[in-house]
Amino acid sequence: MLGDRSLGFDVGAGVLSYLEDLTLRLAAGLERIPEQWRERHAAFFKSRQQADGGFAGREGGSDLYYTGFAARGLALTGTLDGEVAERIGAYLKSRLTSQAPIVDFLSLIYAGMLLELSAGIEVFSGCADNWRSSVAATLEEFRRDDGGYAKGPEGVKSSTYHSFLVLLCHELIGVELPQPDRLVEFILSQQRDDGGFVEIAPMSRSGTNPTAAAVGTLKILGALNAEVRETAADFLAEMQTDEGGIRANTRIPIADLLSTFTGLLTLQDLDAADMVDVPEIRKYAESLQHDDGGSQAAVWDEGCDVEYTFYGLGTLALA
Repeated sequence: MLGDRSLGFDVGAGVLSYLEDLTLRLAAGLERIPEQWRERHAAFFKSRQQADGGFAGREGGSDLYYTGFAARGLALTGTLDGEVAERIGAYLKSRLTSQAPIVDFLSLIYAGMLLELSAGIEVFSGCADNWRSSVAATLEEFRRDDGGYAKGPEGVKSSTYHSFLVLLCHELIGVELPQPDRLVEFILSQQRDDGGFVEIAPMSRSGTNPTAAAVGTLKILGALNAEVRETAADFLAEMQTDEGGIRANTRIPIADLLSTFTGLLTLQDLDAADMVDVPEIRKYAESLQHDDGGSQAAVWDEGCDVEYTFYGLGTLALA
């Protein structure tokens, strides 16, 4: 399989992390799309690299978040190597001592691991021996009384999405999450009567992306019960629009690639992908691709960036 061969994950060494498993799934799926599309998207990613080696969004300079998506996209297309990889490595090393939100830190860790596996570049070789335990201790400062994790140390309310990110970080650094049962209790408290999950406790309207984060968390922790499987799948199936894609919530009538990717991925994890029209999802994702590479976020979008190009590739791989 392409994922095993080009990404270097040792599938015989033990249980893969959530992100490693996802990367292999997507790489395998991309073998089924035309090679010219993979080449065009690879060229698009490379064209967005900045002078410092990082990647930017549509405004501003390089940041870890977009660099992480670019590294993942290049890895999926088998082109995270050579000079482009060396420059990403230099950028990541320059950010090792900077303060960053959880989402950026996760991007740094995973991009660094992809570089080591794909190109043999060791981003963390100069870090102190205890850096993993130090990171875990810092993440625990984000924990709140309800068992979830806030966006940062000053955050008041636990976040479904950021709790998921903290768990992913623990998987990647190989440090066990403290008191996982408390996190399970928090996640389950975020489910609403429609079967979906909300981002923070005061919210009443469920969303596709918080539901994906909740299901991912429960899956990793082995707490995905039959009731959650059924009700969450019902909610996500209702989010598919006439366009073919999946929308973020019931207030938004238009689908987008992020929600389509996370929604389809989660339905597959729930063994419920047959509840949506997958060929229509594929057509939707194809309609947002540009002929010279890159994907736009939705029908209303006029441009491309590395984040939504990754979601476009990911959706095509899943579909």
